[in-house]
Amino acid sequence: MNLREETIAKINQLPEELVPQVNDFVSFLLTKRHRGQLWVQFPEERELAESDFSDYLSNLQDYEERLARGEIQW
Repeated sequence: MNLREETIAKINQLPEELVPQVNDFVSFLLTKRHRGQLWVQFPEERELAESDFSDYLSNLQDYEERLARGEIQW
């Protein structure tokens, strides 16, 4: 018996009220896999999503400090 058959056999042993949870989990896994494949199709978007926002963060912190010191106003 391969892993797929073993998994199906275990699912078949579950009480009926647990089957919807298994179905939800399988749907989650399929969605997760699909989203992962989308990142491969759009490498520029992946690079942006994973980019380092440290420059932005330092600019934001500088802005907040200048606001706190009263050098600039909101």
